[in-house]
Amino acid sequence: MQRITITLDDDLMEALDHAIAERGYQNRSEAIRDFTRAGMQQAAESVGPSGECVAALVYVYDHAQRELSKRLIDNAHQHHDLSLATMHVHLDEANCMEVTALRGPGAAVRHFADHVIAERGVRYGRVVMMPTTDGGAMKKPHKHR
Repeated sequence: MQRITITLDDDLMEALDHAIAERGYQNRSEAIRDFTRAGMQQAAESVGPSGECVAALVYVYDHAQRELSKRLIDNAHQHHDLSLATMHVHLDEANCMEVTALRGPGAAVRHFADHVIAERGVRYGRVVMMPTTDGGAMKKPHKHR
């Protein structure tokens, strides 16, 4: 392990100590290691993995928005090779949330997710992408007969 020295302003240090206490870390070093790993993963996600990845696309949308449900379904069918499963949740009389599990080339997954999130009537959206652990050699799920 390496020992480093960092300088943080008082407000950031106070926020860090609050997060450490709230999440139950034993010490600052343990928390900073975890936060650094998470930040590095998030930075990698913003570019998108160059190889195969798995992802969770989560979005909330207004189901009454004209033609939106149809556009979302059509878009999913056009990208059926990426979609593994979708869970649909009715949040209230106007809003639905969908969580879609995706698998495929990082650029294709990112493109699909960005397209869904950009649809008019999608209120919030986020995609979490993770490279497959074995460099993309993970087998595709087999079809049951």
